[in-house]
Amino acid sequence: MTASTTRDRILDALQEILVRDGYSSVTLEAVARAASVSKGGLLYHFPSKAAMLTGLIDRLAELAEQEFREAAEGEEGVVRVFLRTSLPRSVQERELYWAVIAALRSQEDMPPEAAERVRYLFTRWGELLHEELEDPVLAEIILRAGDGLYMSALAGLEPTDPELTERALKRLVEDSDRVRRRR
Repeated sequence: MTASTTRDRILDALQEILVRDGYSSVTLEAVARAASVSKGGLLYHFPSKAAMLTGLIDRLAELAEQEFREAAEGEEGVVRVFLRTSLPRSVQERELYWAVIAALRSQEDMPPEAAERVRYLFTRWGELLHEELEDPVLAEIILRAGDGLYMSALAGLEPTDPELTERALKRLVEDSDRVRRRR
């Protein structure tokens, strides 16, 4: 078994425990058991609970970086990709991000660099929106609308009127098309 496979199994187990049982259930022993590795094997890859959480955040950051590249380089554009990804694609994704936020809030096991990495992921979208749009106010409105949708979804809040939400997103896209910088 390769090191990356074992590392991935550990992160998968951590993710499963976070989603299923919450942050308070994450222990080195529980993760090792769920990953079917010895505690020593786990410690080889992640010497602490903080290192495991940082590894999971790094994994999420890699996925976000793919979305950033798609937004910046693809034909769809930043606004469309940002708004499309402002809603978690699954219950598991929603619960995972909620658990990561809970872990960040506890701050007991979270190294500053991991919290900074999460802050970067949120601020990077703002940078990309401001780079793409000539209107900084519209860029900020889109950023806050997307963040609001995302946080509402993480909290399990359903939009009061999904059709109205869809119309609002469509309007933001149409308005952004008028002030989109040429690439």
